[in-house]
Amino acid sequence: MRSIFPSAAVVQRKYALVSGLRAQGFGVGSFESGQPGPADLFLVAEGEVPPAPARTVIIGDGDARHVVPSRDGHPARIAFGAADAAVGNGFARALVAGPDMPTAADPESLALMALAERVAQADITVLINGPTGTGKEVLARAIHNNSPRKAGPFVAINCAALPETMLEALLFGHQKGAFTGASSGGEGFFRAADGGTILLDEIAEMPLQLQAKLLRVLQEREVVPIGASVPQPIDVRVIACANRDLQAEVAAGRFRADLYYRLSVFPLSTKPLAERPQDIPALAATMILRHAGSRAVVPWPTAEAIETLIRHDWPGNVRELENVIQRALLFAGGDTIEASHIVFDRPISFTFQHQSASVTPLFAPAPAAPAEPATLGNVVQMSEFQAIRETLAACGGSRVETARRLGISERTLRYRLAKAREQGDDLARPSMAASA
Repeated sequence: MRSIFPSAAVVQRKYALVSGLRAQGFGVGSFESGQPGPADLFLVAEGEVPPAPARTVIIGDGDARHVVPSRDGHPARIAFGAADAAVGNGFARALVAGPDMPTAADPESLALMALAERVAQADITVLINGPTGTGKEVLARAIHNNSPRKAGPFVAINCAALPETMLEALLFGHQKGAFTGASSGGEGFFRAADGGTILLDEIAEMPLQLQAKLLRVLQEREVVPIGASVPQPIDVRVIACANRDLQAEVAAGRFRADLYYRLSVFPLSTKPLAERPQDIPALAATMILRHAGSRAVVPWPTAEAIETLIRHDWPGNVRELENVIQRALLFAGGDTIEASHIVFDRPISFTFQHQSASVTPLFAPAPAAPAEPATLGNVVQMSEFQAIRETLAACGGSRVETARRLGISERTLRYRLAKAREQGDDLARPSMAASA
């Protein structure tokens, strides 16, 4: 990561900002102790001469808050007072690091980022556990980008989304003619990631048979493509992600214990957004810059808007926050995002009686008017989810028996369960109505 060189005036007036950047992994240099490199960045106060305009952020004080990204070789500019420090520091961090870099302001998140930075230097396997939408892939990319492998490829695979019949070939490769339709060979994702990092997302959805083959790949550091007899060596760092407790999956017989211990060399955990409220202003600022595009004025959220965000329970975590920010930018026509521009997702609830369905509106606050009818696709999907929930309950939670009764493969069932969880509905848990 590049270093920043703040002027003495910036250190004096915005010490919390400089300290926060250091906590997020930036090297903080000084003109007295070292010379800036060609890629280093500068923080100067309003009125000071920017050393390299395209790599300088000019920071001002006062009530005239504003943020202007760097454009056409001009320095970026930001001004904010003490009352807007939470958002202002978030904007400044995004101006320095870029809006696509990891964002942290909560003490626990800063500690996680510091730990990930240390883990990045050790070429070991990492297991990241946490709810859907909490930034597991962002953390995995940060580990790759801070590692000696950063010049190599970063290949991200969603194990729940790959076709079961093709999963082995997609991961490990195949030779020409190895199976019907294999008109040419394929190197597979592991060999495509050679020299870099492979991210195995939703690792809990991988079939048991393939888990055994993955275990051998991790042990031997070689893959055997389908149709081949000679192993191919690989040099890949593996990062696995899961949104379920893998130890519980091991206890239930759905995940191999030996693979779990091979993956969990260094476990990291991401927390729900509602449990790290100090991240919310910083994330909001980062996302505003990310989605403001070429707007002449980047809107600044008011204290009331930020308070509205912090009070929300965020069932969709960071993904939901990004949706909310994009809506707010659409509704905010001027230079300010007001609390009235904050529109949250609202869960879609279906009540099935015979052939009819009722749907609550997508956004909150909800109008008093009658709800609009569900689309056919939503009705079919929710009917499917309800059938899976009822069959799981009837089979005592057995996925094997549930798949058999529904006439689908275990792989398809795992994919449907993962899709429901992404929408906030854990079909494997008893419903409130069933447990009442």
